[in-house]
Amino acid sequence: MTDTFDQFKPKPDPNWWRQAAVYQIYPRSFADADGDGLGDIRGITAKIPYLAALGIDAVWLSPFYPSPLADGGYDVADYRDVDPRLGTLEDFDEMVAGLHAAEIKLIADIVPNHSSDQHEWFQQALAAGKGSPERERYIFRDGLGNDGGKPPSDWVSHFGGSAWTRITEPSGEPGQWYLHLFAKEQPDWNWENPEIREDFLKTLRFWSDRGVDGFRVDVAHALAKDMSEPLRSKPSVADELTPVDGKDPLFDRDEVHDIYAEWRKVFNEYDPPRTAVAEAWVPASRRMAYASPEGLGQAFNFDLLRADWDVEQFRSIITNNLSQAEESGASSTWVFSNHDVVRHPSRYGLPAGLDYGAWLMADGSEPEVDQIAGLRRARAATLLMLALPGSAYLYQGEELGLFEVPDLPAATLQDPIWQRTGHQRKGRDGCRIPLPWTTEGKSFGFGTDGAHLPQPDWFGGFSVEAQDGIAGSTLEFYRHALKLRGQLQSYEDLEWISGTGESVLHFERPGQWQSVTNFGREPLALPPGKVLISSSKLTAGQLPPDTTAWLTGSAQKT
Repeated sequence: MTDTFDQFKPKPDPNWWRQAAVYQIYPRSFADADGDGLGDIRGITAKIPYLAALGIDAVWLSPFYPSPLADGGYDVADYRDVDPRLGTLEDFDEMVAGLHAAEIKLIADIVPNHSSDQHEWFQQALAAGKGSPERERYIFRDGLGNDGGKPPSDWVSHFGGSAWTRITEPSGEPGQWYLHLFAKEQPDWNWENPEIREDFLKTLRFWSDRGVDGFRVDVAHALAKDMSEPLRSKPSVADELTPVDGKDPLFDRDEVHDIYAEWRKVFNEYDPPRTAVAEAWVPASRRMAYASPEGLGQAFNFDLLRADWDVEQFRSIITNNLSQAEESGASSTWVFSNHDVVRHPSRYGLPAGLDYGAWLMADGSEPEVDQIAGLRRARAATLLMLALPGSAYLYQGEELGLFEVPDLPAATLQDPIWQRTGHQRKGRDGCRIPLPWTTEGKSFGFGTDGAHLPQPDWFGGFSVEAQDGIAGSTLEFYRHALKLRGQLQSYEDLEWISGTGESVLHFERPGQWQSVTNFGREPLALPPGKVLISSSKLTAGQLPPDTTAWLTGSAQKT
């Protein structure tokens, strides 16, 4: 007989991720424990009580690895360590233990398409010379023209300019070109090389052994590439130019799923199996291949993120994605904001169809955000999302109702998009501003010595301190909604209810509760049922415009 009580402990739930509420932490902007202006691992650990009170199921931690920060940490110099500016492996282990003690899972960001140009293997490739095994770890090609002075193809970087950069050979002569779909400091790995595949399996085990529960896979659709000569033309990275037959030279190729089948075998070595979610900007018809049980298990659905505040767009997107999830055996994912896009309270306060890049270049002055409408719609959208079957992904600061910061001075911009486009696009810094924790102070409680990106004066009024315990605040709204969601969670079913109104999304989670969202311009009568929560204040039993409410019981079918 065992002398422990381990046999009586409940077995870990292997399906915890299917309907999880996941909170994204961009570590450099979350909380700064050592006062150097950069968020860190110990800062996250200190805020675990805050995360637990919020009511989330998991944290998705954006890259925390050693990095020159050419792209906010997505240029990784060492995949199996912690950036010393953020802490140590011991700090990481302490954070994992603290999260798990609070019953919060950890999803780590992994960046498999490219490394930093400071990675040991890329430096070896530069030194080893043309044709060497070291260069076969990356994608090197000879240039075109008599002197090889032209890029090997017309491929362009996501951050602007050519996707190829020429190197200087060890001899001092101009040499080969290497591929980088993003910044020049981010050379792409050669995934046809078995050495790369084996090394990433080692990395997955390294972090899984340290207690990581899952992985968010950056640019999951780009690993497999057609590098057969002659290289095919692709002068744009626009989504609409990516075919749906798996034959694009750079993105969403069918062979990429062979890589993830290998990853799945590693995930299944653990109990419970490690999970993963693909960041794959692919057509909806192609998305679920990444989410198969033989692959990563789940894939980001960005359709609502890109939708206008429109009842028919929301209805169609929700219906289609739930259908695809059921067909694949995965659960859907829902997201409105992350570290790459304009925050959704700002988007919903701007005209539909706006070019956000142009708006940022105008410092957000034209058109001006309707903050009242934007925040009302953002709260309504979030409450609707939290009622849907599947995983809900939240981005740090949205629980405070933070708006985009569009008017950052040019001298403070850090996103490589700013430089790569010749100052034609500001990039993503406006959604990465360090969080405000207090109403006052040098960095509103983020740290003791300022913040790596400047915070606007209005941040104090949106801080945790300003909203904590305040009825009606966005923070308390999120806390209440997430708590209710955990209590009401049901099977992954949804039934649409008709007859409430043309501008209304009304559905039931069978046997549990109803969600009603008014996209229209006039108040409407609420259907029968006790109101559990609403995204804005109800008046005389009516649901105002741009508002979502949850109600108990089953709806009356018409």
